[in-house]
Amino acid sequence: MNVDLDQAWTPPWRRDPILTAPRITPTAADLPAVVLDVDVADPLPAVPAVHHDGRRVRQAWVLVRLFTEPLGTVLIDVPVDGLRPADLGAAVERGLADMLRPRLGGRALPIDGLNRSTEPAFLARRRQILARAPHITVVVCTRERPGALARCLDSLLVQDYPAFRVLVVDNAPDSSATAEVVRSAARRGSVDYLLEPVQGLSFARNAAVRAAPGEILAWIDDDEVADRHWLAEIARALDDHPAADVVSGVALPAELETRAQLWFEQIGGHVKNRGFTPAVFGPQSVHEQSPLYPVPPFAVGANMAFRPGVIERIGMFDTALGAGTPAQGCEDTLAFTQVLIGGGTIVYQPTALTQHFHRRDLPGLKQQIVGHGIGLAAAYTGLVVSHPALIWPLLRLAPTAWRELKTVYTPQSQDPRDDFPGHLRRANHRGMLAGPRAYLAGRRRAKRVTR
Repeated sequence: MNVDLDQAWTPPWRRDPILTAPRITPTAADLPAVVLDVDVADPLPAVPAVHHDGRRVRQAWVLVRLFTEPLGTVLIDVPVDGLRPADLGAAVERGLADMLRPRLGGRALPIDGLNRSTEPAFLARRRQILARAPHITVVVCTRERPGALARCLDSLLVQDYPAFRVLVVDNAPDSSATAEVVRSAARRGSVDYLLEPVQGLSFARNAAVRAAPGEILAWIDDDEVADRHWLAEIARALDDHPAADVVSGVALPAELETRAQLWFEQIGGHVKNRGFTPAVFGPQSVHEQSPLYPVPPFAVGANMAFRPGVIERIGMFDTALGAGTPAQGCEDTLAFTQVLIGGGTIVYQPTALTQHFHRRDLPGLKQQIVGHGIGLAAAYTGLVVSHPALIWPLLRLAPTAWRELKTVYTPQSQDPRDDFPGHLRRANHRGMLAGPRAYLAGRRRAKRVTR
């Protein structure tokens, strides 16, 4: 992925539900959406209509916080003369009224900031968590992406969290580039290096599990960056939910610089529009969300944490799945499903934020969407292989799942100006047809390379 690592960025997210859907077809001279992180406790900014590189800014995608607490997102059209602070504030109030009103005591949102003399309850609770913070090992699995890895590690080393280390798993490297990035980062903080010679994301994940027994493991992808409070919010969820086996946060887009990135968000991004509503999935929620039906997902592998022993309890990550295998992905999806069918609990914690750099071009987006289709069907194949009796409840769910998948790969807006390519949706469905064969090929490969 070609990303300018020196380019300034700020993280976005869509509000829950969507205020405005992308409607404008951008041109090469346009910036589809500028992404902003706005804390409404501070004075609101103006949004220029022209980016610093000369492109016309069509929309602003704004993550809205209050005293660092993420509340949701708004997507706002940017007029030719730019967006004034008062206009931004009005859009935020319209889109997030249900979240803002109880926190502001019914008052209007001021554009010049809020009084900080009294500590908000959200920050007071975080302070309590940090005072007894459990130690967390953050795992980053990577292969030959030193620039992205360095950016990811930079975000981890400035975490506002007192008790953590970073473990980088170098998966089947062709060079020493990853090791050099880790050595450099280790001069600034607790960053360890682990080599896993067998290619495949599940092999790398399992190597980390074996290297850190008895530890809380938090996972982030190398093409992401972590919000400064990411680990604190994972710890909050673990403390608030003692029965939680897994905690997952929100993986937001880090930029919307290209049409391909915007299209990915139009179809729901990494969390398929779950938004900022907290949720608990477990034995008590089966009447609302089947543990066999991960669309919308229970969690996302790019932003997840497991309590000690949980991954071992489900038999580790399936080495027939994940990047670097014929299945291409969804080892995380299968792991979440195995936790739930085993009676475990997954907590969705939307205040735990990471930001992901989506594929910037159409071929990369197509590869991702096809890979998701292959991986999802492969994960279900793996589930049936390990639990044959589940074939019957899965067959009963199939019609509902098919309707949902058709909806997932449809733009969130039905405006006729939406230009999401229909062939991408069809490519995802074709990928699903290849999933079972890909899983079986991955199993044969895994047995061969581990003899």
